[in-house]
Amino acid sequence: MTRQVEVGIAGEIAGGQRKLVFVEGRSVVLFNVEGTIHAIDAACPHNGASLASGRLDGCVLSCPAHGLRFDVRTGCMAGAAGLNLVRYAVATVGSKLVVTLDEQGAMRAEATEDSAVQHCASNQEKQKCKV
Repeated sequence: MTRQVEVGIAGEIAGGQRKLVFVEGRSVVLFNVEGTIHAIDAACPHNGASLASGRLDGCVLSCPAHGLRFDVRTGCMAGAAGLNLVRYAVATVGSKLVVTLDEQGAMRAEATEDSAVQHCASNQEKQKCKV
């Protein structure tokens, strides 16, 4: 069973901007990249540093602690396999932004034809954003 949790209002995050939200004990950062909202766990997968204040250059987010770079659309780390961001499904429902939670309260991202794939399956996927 899944449910959706409101995290904001559609249109409130301008292009290139972000919003930090808290959902069921988790810190989640929402980014507007070229008009599409992406949601990631705020903790860097390397050492847990907060990504909320990381530098966003197009679709590439840099960890403020160690400089690791990630494509927020795919979750992939630039140049190397292994570390990926935790991404969450985000949608606009009416005038609200929502994330999807499963029955255990964990968030999940689902790949659809219109969204970036969940994991970096190939070098071609990594090249979607020049990082």
